[in-house]
Amino acid sequence: MTSQTDFRTGYVGIIGRPNVGKSTLLNRLIGQKLSITSRKPQTTRQRITGILNVDNGQLLFVDTPGFQIRHGSALNRSMNREATQAVADVDVVLFVVEALRFSAEDNAALKLIARHGCVILVINKIDSIPERALLLPFIATMSQRHAFAEIVPVSASKGHAIKDLARTIRGYLPESAPIYQADEITESSERFLASELIREKMFRQLGDELPYVSAVLIDSFTLVGTLRKIHASIIVDKESHKGIVVGAKGSRLKEIGTQARIDMEKLFGGKVHLEVWVTVKRGWSENRQLLKRLGYG
Repeated sequence: MTSQTDFRTGYVGIIGRPNVGKSTLLNRLIGQKLSITSRKPQTTRQRITGILNVDNGQLLFVDTPGFQIRHGSALNRSMNREATQAVADVDVVLFVVEALRFSAEDNAALKLIARHGCVILVINKIDSIPERALLLPFIATMSQRHAFAEIVPVSASKGHAIKDLARTIRGYLPESAPIYQADEITESSERFLASELIREKMFRQLGDELPYVSAVLIDSFTLVGTLRKIHASIIVDKESHKGIVVGAKGSRLKEIGTQARIDMEKLFGGKVHLEVWVTVKRGWSENRQLLKRLGYG
């Protein structure tokens, strides 16, 4: 039997500029889709905790919004507060960068975590490098920017070196008994995960057609036996945006709902009845009351 002093448990913050693959990294570590992904930056807006049980350890991952330095809306300020709070609350910070790339946004995120006691640099997307030899000068340069506890090159999309990363993280966690049961993978509610899956499908279906002035509100979530009945509203800023989401004869909205329902059934392990509407709320990203209902307050 494992004694408490042999076991390590702690929170791990995943920090980095938008679109470096933080959500993909979390999903790969947990082995389950908990955080939504798309090619558009800033897909993640709220903190999500994923739970990974390893030998003699429990790693509690916090996926945060990409730190934003370009825009100042109430929504983006809320996202930056989430990222800042995550750094203060965790035992280990994973600072994720893209291989061979370090921008002003990367530097802003690094300044955010500069005073944390344990920062592990995760160099993601190494599968995109034409020659691995090119990585060595980049590692040398990054090691001069900050005294990282470790530097771990990975490919979140391909799964390269993910187990090595998990083992490395465990070594820096405090000795403590597990907080969650061995079969738990997240502390996020099904209601929240449902809204995130709808938002992911919306981003993937619409590509660059719809700006970042959209959100998903779960109007009702009820469990009838093993059937989950979910009613959701996609909130957009303009009538023209509503037409984009709905599509010709409702075809696009139907596809968003269908794909989201399929992923929900996989994640929840049961049947889902999903109904999705589109509603226009002008200036919603500056509406503090609505932001609070959406969980951004």
